[in-house]
Amino acid sequence: MFISNADMGAVTREARRPQWVRDHPRAPWAAVGAVCLGAFMGQLDASIVTLTYPRLQSQFATGLGGVAWVSLSYLGVLAVLLVPVGRWSDRRGRKLMYLYGFGLFSVASAACALAPTLGWLVVGRGFQAVGAAFLQANSVALVVLSVPRSRVRTALGIQGAAQAVGLAMGPTLGGVLVAAYGWRSVFWVNVPVGLVAILSGHVLLPRSRDLNERRGSDVVGFVLLAGAIVSGLLALSGLSGMPEPSAVVVGLFVVAVVAAAAFWRAEGRVTAPLVDVNLLRRRGLGASLTGALLAYLLLFAPLVLYPSVFATWGMSVATGGLVLSALPTGFAVVAVGANVTHLRASNRQRVAVGSVGVLAAVAANALLGRSPDVVAGLLLLMGASLGLVIPANNAAVMTAVPASASAAVGGMVNVARALGTALGVAVAAMGLHVADLHDWPGPPVAFGALAVCSLALAATTLSRPRAPGKTPVKRHERRAQ
Repeated sequence: MFISNADMGAVTREARRPQWVRDHPRAPWAAVGAVCLGAFMGQLDASIVTLTYPRLQSQFATGLGGVAWVSLSYLGVLAVLLVPVGRWSDRRGRKLMYLYGFGLFSVASAACALAPTLGWLVVGRGFQAVGAAFLQANSVALVVLSVPRSRVRTALGIQGAAQAVGLAMGPTLGGVLVAAYGWRSVFWVNVPVGLVAILSGHVLLPRSRDLNERRGSDVVGFVLLAGAIVSGLLALSGLSGMPEPSAVVVGLFVVAVVAAAAFWRAEGRVTAPLVDVNLLRRRGLGASLTGALLAYLLLFAPLVLYPSVFATWGMSVATGGLVLSALPTGFAVVAVGANVTHLRASNRQRVAVGSVGVLAAVAANALLGRSPDVVAGLLLLMGASLGLVIPANNAAVMTAVPASASAAVGGMVNVARALGTALGVAVAAMGLHVADLHDWPGPPVAFGALAVCSLALAATTLSRPRAPGKTPVKRHERRAQ
């Protein structure tokens, strides 16, 4: 039985929206709503999974270092694929890749829910990340494609709000689901939402325009980047309790460093690099991307740290999820509110103030975090401070380069976010493991590591150039004008 060209075209080409959708005055905002469903689910999934860690440790009889790979496999694959998937989508069609991404994400979620072993769950999460890469790499492009240019900022603000709500709801919803139905329910919830998203996206999203079918590829860069990220995460896992010999851990670190150096060298020589290293040499851009990585590390590390701590306190999973939701809630409220209220402060000032708030919250958590009420209040402060830092930092990144390079730099921001999140998982697991080895209290040790990251975040602010101010005009010059 052969497949006709017409049948192949139906699955390899983007479908037009129905005429009644294209003609409807609300069609642009309906398309934005379809993208927001993916934005919401992506962030919900990122924050909901950490509530399953104690149950997974118990069921699979393993430590936090092993269970952390439920997140690390997802985040590592995501970091590797975001930029090349964005390129491929520019050639094949953003709507098409977005819908296939949701399909793969839904199937992989069902596979995760059915996983009989931890290894199968980790592999399933890797496939889930492939689908998530197709979603995240195309979401902003689809929003920009769907609305008039004058409404792009509003539309992206709505998408950002959907991400913030998903991030804020994750711990609470995860705690309720795990307590009532077990850890598998966290993955089953993605399946019906994915089916709705595929149907709504097929009907509501517009077809891609201005596809670049001749855009080159960078296979060498992809292999080197993947090698650096995977070997680095495996090395950190060896320091977090995974049963790896010391020589293997050292070897993995060496591979990660060599692969990263080779990647940097190779990207400066190819005609169509995966990452344009010449852009990274622009003054202030490297510091801003480092700040993005550190900020996402600080945002996600407590989501991994506290579920294990709450379990030792005898706290229920549902209550722990409610306490933990203070962090993403504070982030969501300030991140959206600062944009809506048009806060009068430069990006540099927002990052500086937010960094001080993060450092204060981390230090106080290390010293005072002994009760749920205190932890919730300090996590709220930490989230609110990061709500100042992350949007302002990302805006600084995007304004540091010309408009022609915005897509490339946007991909760098996505990679920094995925790597920062992965390192947040690794740092939290490593802090708890080191404390357990030496019989030290776990949270203070882990928050000591986060305090160092907070200081580094503040240092990135000092290394950035100030925004150029307006040249003062003298009185006699104003008269001449």
